[in-house]
Amino acid sequence: PIRMSTVVLEGKTISKILAPGDTNYPDDAEIIDAKGKTVMPGLIDLHVHTTYIKQFGAPAALTSKSQADAALRGAERLRYFLESGITSVRDVASHGLAPFILNNYFREDILPGPRIFAAGQLITGRGGHGTEWYALNTAPDYPDAAVREASGADEWIDAVRIQFKNGADLIKLSSHYTPEEVSAAIDEAHRLGLRVTVDAETQYIAMAVEAGADCIEHPLPRSEKTIRLMQKYDVASVPTLVPYQLINKEGGYMGSTSRRFTLTDETIMEMMKRMKKAGIKMGVATDLTTSLYKYMPEPYIIELNNFKKAGYSNIEALVAATKTNAEILGMGDRIGTIEVGKLADVIIVNGKPDESIEDIAKVETVIVNGKIKVRNGNTIMAPREKLSMSIK
Repeated sequence: PIRMSTVVLEGKTISKILAPGDTNYPDDAEIIDAKGKTVMPGLIDLHVHTTYIKQFGAPAALTSKSQADAALRGAERLRYFLESGITSVRDVASHGLAPFILNNYFREDILPGPRIFAAGQLITGRGGHGTEWYALNTAPDYPDAAVREASGADEWIDAVRIQFKNGADLIKLSSHYTPEEVSAAIDEAHRLGLRVTVDAETQYIAMAVEAGADCIEHPLPRSEKTIRLMQKYDVASVPTLVPYQLINKEGGYMGSTSRRFTLTDETIMEMMKRMKKAGIKMGVATDLTTSLYKYMPEPYIIELNNFKKAGYSNIEALVAATKTNAEILGMGDRIGTIEVGKLADVIIVNGKPDESIEDIAKVETVIVNGKIKVRNGNTIMAPREKLSMSIK
């Protein structure tokens, strides 16, 4: 609930939440005056592609052949997310080791950026989602590609193990696949302690849910029976309506063999409403392609408003963007709310987003892991070190 308080951050954690007037914090504490503003948990985006190419048909240097270019794409892209108040992202397919390397740079405070929970490569069947364009290289022929094709249960298991070896925080699968393939991959991921999210449609969603998937991406078609299965097995959903709405304005999906069905603004909203009615836990995400990240936070605000159209209140939409998103990540005990003992991921908004969702655009300060990353709306770098010596 919204209330007056003072939040005390020490090191990487939230150490105290004090009542108004209580000054029980260190004498040398840095004071950030947030009077008249809203202090809230950092936002989370559950569907990001850190190293996504900027346009289709891009030259090889902008696809999977250059890890340097992939990492630089990610550093540029995630600045827009950070300045939008997003302190954690779930990367659900990027090139090679780039997202893991970037996360290390962010965590060590070498570069400013959000925390990355990375899946590594998208694992799909031969010719499955993400492999439709010949210009997009795929693994294993190109080991550092963002998409890995696999055939047969053994190859799907090996693909999961490769992501685990690289440092994956979760596994991302995509149709098409056989029941044996998806079951083998999910079983192996769970044995390794990793959650699994799946980009699928129609009968493939049912296969994934029955195989034990933890989450389903997108508002793609599924039967009422499958929705009931998701509710029965507590399978979360990350609906991502906003990319479909933006792409529909350009005429819809072209050349994608994994989108062979009607996707209009009406059908995707109806799917979201059906899932909400079934009581399925839903998280907030953007899945921005090409150069749409440059318009942040507007796409994120559009998605929050999609939640409102589906029947959420302002507060419920903000909870979905923070607390619920953290739970879907499996990090509900560490991030997503402002509570003593949790990681100090905090943003300050010059407005009242609980009353007007559009005020989320007014993020002034972003703190990740107890360190200020954005001040007055602008990303800041860590200060230069000084030598404690003199030269005569």
